[in-house]
Amino acid sequence: MRDLVRRVDAATPPGRDRALDALRALAVLGVVLGHWLVTALTSDSGTFRVVSPLSRMPEFTPVSWVFQTLAVFFLVGGRVAAAGLAGSLARGTGYRTWLAVRLGRLFRPVAVVLAVWSAATLAMVLGGVPWETVHTLGRLVLSPLWFLGVFAALTAATPLVVKVHPLWPLAVVLHVDVIRFGFGGPGWLGWTNVAAGWLVPYCLGTLWARGGVRERSAGRVLLVTGVPATVLLVALAGYPASMVGVPGAAVSNLAPPTLAAVAFGLAQCGAALLLVGPLRRSLRRPSLWAAVALVNLGAMTVFLWHQTAMMAVTLLGRLAGDLTGHGPLPGLHTVPDGHSWVLARMGWVPVFGLALLVCVAVFRAYETGGRRPSRSRRPAARKQVQRA
Repeated sequence: MRDLVRRVDAATPPGRDRALDALRALAVLGVVLGHWLVTALTSDSGTFRVVSPLSRMPEFTPVSWVFQTLAVFFLVGGRVAAAGLAGSLARGTGYRTWLAVRLGRLFRPVAVVLAVWSAATLAMVLGGVPWETVHTLGRLVLSPLWFLGVFAALTAATPLVVKVHPLWPLAVVLHVDVIRFGFGGPGWLGWTNVAAGWLVPYCLGTLWARGGVRERSAGRVLLVTGVPATVLLVALAGYPASMVGVPGAAVSNLAPPTLAAVAFGLAQCGAALLLVGPLRRSLRRPSLWAAVALVNLGAMTVFLWHQTAMMAVTLLGRLAGDLTGHGPLPGLHTVPDGHSWVLARMGWVPVFGLALLVCVAVFRAYETGGRRPSRSRRPAARKQVQRA
């Protein structure tokens, strides 16, 4: 392990901003843990369906405030994309080459997920698995992919986005919500916010890359304005308190993004900017940096396969329970209707993590192109860490 830590540290370019990698890793892991905690895959009469514990235990809504971290991912994405594009143009490699590298890293692992689950879906249908179960499992796998489509579109539009101030897409979100909720406008108008809502933190990231954001001062402003704005929108304007979708709720803050979700995201971005300085100092320690770097090398694989890991444990657990006569296992197959379920679920999270490590070990090569750090190939290792 010490040798690995030294190799990762030696392979890291001296000018790399390690804090950005740490923020991205925290954002991805936040989404993963959030899904594992607020997504219950219950079994009933041989079929599986999704139930959210937030719909039965609203007192756990603050969980969604901690683990809904997509705004930070878009903030870092905008920062890295704008800086990378500027560097590519300065080297003369051009926009197309830069975009091909960025999207290739993004979509290679997506193609593998789609191929594996297409085969799995066909096998389940031919094997007589109830359609409700097939639909439930497929939706859990595919639902996170919307975020990648939006992120890819914003990445491709980076040359235009760098010219846009974050206040412009924020104004779009504000006006769309006023029309939707204040004047009874059409529901489809809200889907405009899928682009505009996530464009706000992405634009903030590109502004940061151009030197237009002072981390500490901007972080304080965003935090002290974003938090009260979110509280007022929830308390007075009727927005949901949960920052993730809750089945059966009349309005979701994410599908499509609302003004409350964007305000909350800006508060998160403010907290992230305030963390940049402490993270830079902490990540000078090779051991901490090695952990962050390794998460980033497989970040997309972790994101794409975390639901599969949870489902694999759930299905295997149900099979084991039936074979041993224990039936549905608490926190895994039972309905989330009490605090005992939450405690049991926390016990299953490490098991989900082990299953995810197996998925990462099998599929990470499709994200990194099959390159691994080695003593004899330190230049390749350096390039691999640089792309993370």
